[in-house]
Amino acid sequence: MDKNKPGKKFRKYIRTLHLYLGLATGLVVFIVSITGCLWAFQEEITALTSKVPEVVPQTNPEIDPLEAKNIAQSVFPGKYIHGTLYGGGKKPIEVIFYEEKPEFYQSVFLHPWTGEILHTEDHLSGFFHFVLDGHMHLWLPKEIGSEIVAWSTFIFFLMLVSGIILWWPKNKKVRKQRTWFQWKPTTRWKRKNYDLHQIVGFYASFIAVIFIFTGLVMTFETFAKIFYKGIGGEKEVVFAVPENTNGSFKNVPGKDEPIRELMPFLKEKFPEAKDFEIHYPHDENHSIYVEVSNSDDIYYDSDYRFYDQNDLTEIPSKTIYGVYEEAGVAEKILRMNYDIHVGAIAGLPGKILAFLISLLCSSLPVTGFLLWYGKRVKAKAPQRSEKQVLAASN
Repeated sequence: MDKNKPGKKFRKYIRTLHLYLGLATGLVVFIVSITGCLWAFQEEITALTSKVPEVVPQTNPEIDPLEAKNIAQSVFPGKYIHGTLYGGGKKPIEVIFYEEKPEFYQSVFLHPWTGEILHTEDHLSGFFHFVLDGHMHLWLPKEIGSEIVAWSTFIFFLMLVSGIILWWPKNKKVRKQRTWFQWKPTTRWKRKNYDLHQIVGFYASFIAVIFIFTGLVMTFETFAKIFYKGIGGEKEVVFAVPENTNGSFKNVPGKDEPIRELMPFLKEKFPEAKDFEIHYPHDENHSIYVEVSNSDDIYYDSDYRFYDQNDLTEIPSKTIYGVYEEAGVAEKILRMNYDIHVGAIAGLPGKILAFLISLLCSSLPVTGFLLWYGKRVKAKAPQRSEKQVLAASN
């Protein structure tokens, strides 16, 4: 009786699962990986190619958030303003418009001291929008594309696990062959392709699972909640703007609204902040939401602060989105998710790593397909008789 028979059967099932899951999702994995690779240096490239002009800093007060809102609204009347970004220094004020259906995403850039309209930018056009649309939706309608990407990503996660099981050798001799390329001048391309799939897949898998896992956290709300609770989180995994603590806001004629004094108030309170993104209240009952950025190029350590419309009293958040220094370990880990996903958590080296791993992952569906196709062609090839073999060798 063959003692290894159960193990052989198990590996056969895993191999079959790996094959058919790969054939089903290969194209999606290739697109998501190659677009992720292109997205890695999006911020750096965009900064170099930006058409947004710089301004000369002045000492007089900047235009307030309501002035910025009114000026920008004249460019796109009736469109919803997502927020207003005060970048400071030589950066103009950016008023961001966004509506989901039909999708509208544009920015109006204003001179911080004169209110002059300097530039408008359509975020739904250009190369990197094309890349992101492919990465998230495969250039399909959002409702369809996002589901395909989400489940294909989950399947790819299973494939990496099954791939490691298939890779795992039975002895040291085979392990050596599977950890590095043992190519000779006579090595055929089929063997090289096999090694590329196995060896590249093995090394890429250990880091790729991190990028895939963080992608699943962003894609599946339930998955994010389970993960957060699993690492000890106790707060709500939602974003919610709290209501004013001092009742509904009532504008008093002849008296400036407190939001007009918000920027001097914020700059005095947070002098080291990189920028402030102000989100206007939905109605007279809700607070002003401000995102305070504490670092360049990363988002996880930003502070989400909420201020009463009546007197700018700060209102504590009951969700994971609050002040970073006051967050627990679970909240901090979850908030790091996006920066880990794009590699920004480790700065430029992290982005280079994300670029390389995404590039390697994009090769796996290609080498895997060639493996399957080569075996399929070989299986269909007519078997030559002994006489034909002898004749060919003479």
